[in-house]
Amino acid sequence: MTGYDDGQPRMGFFTDTSVCIGCKACEVACKEWNGVPENPFAWTGESYDNTSSLGANTWRHVAFIESGGQSTASTVQSASSVQSEDEDFRWLMSSDVCKHCTTAACLDVCPTGALFKTEFETVVVQEDVCNGCGYCVPACPYGVIDRRESDGRAWKCTLCYDRLKVGEEPACAKACPTDSINFGTLEAMTAMAADRLDVVVAAGRAGAQLYGDGPSGGVDGAGSVFLLLDDPEVYGLPPDPIAGSKHLPSLWGAAAAAAVTLAGAVAAAFVGGRR
Repeated sequence: MTGYDDGQPRMGFFTDTSVCIGCKACEVACKEWNGVPENPFAWTGESYDNTSSLGANTWRHVAFIESGGQSTASTVQSASSVQSEDEDFRWLMSSDVCKHCTTAACLDVCPTGALFKTEFETVVVQEDVCNGCGYCVPACPYGVIDRRESDGRAWKCTLCYDRLKVGEEPACAKACPTDSINFGTLEAMTAMAADRLDVVVAAGRAGAQLYGDGPSGGVDGAGSVFLLLDDPEVYGLPPDPIAGSKHLPSLWGAAAAAAVTLAGAVAAAFVGGRR
């Protein structure tokens, strides 16, 4: 990768939601290893999900999705989709995480350089450089990055950068008891995801699909690939995520052209007035 003498292959996740059992071992392991503050033991009104969403204090989030009626996916049972006999109710479980985008809008808008890409092409926040401006928060199309109330700085998954540097897999993948979370080179993870999709579709899950695979899309591909049993919207994921920062060069160019035009108009008015 540009900027590093010892280039490394791009690393990433493949999260197979079809075998997620909602145990939240990944959440616990992430908090334990990274020193992420605990979430309050409170009833959120969101099923059995006390963490609710990704944020500064939740770098891995296991979603419990209660869905009624028919879905775009088949009605075959799996470990993460349980339906009643009348098929009017089902559970979907999915462990969500930062996507480590190819075009990372959070990084592009950071004014201090607190966000950077590692030699593994993962996106990391340097907490000692972050000034808490919050520009990265609305820039993320997935709503991943967030500021911590206690210090105002931005925090998110680092893909366990400290573990990667010594050849260890991220804590969440290490702790997952069903191998729902897989870790390796992004090339290997994408290939694994494609193979697994074929198996799941052949088993009757016609609506299963991959999310984040390949270079297409508004973020030019992600470092976190998911196998979903339904459409992204069902999981609270944007179907077409866009990195708004991709348009910054053209916006700055338009702003510069407008400024030149305005300066010319002011100069012309000044000269005309003196005459």
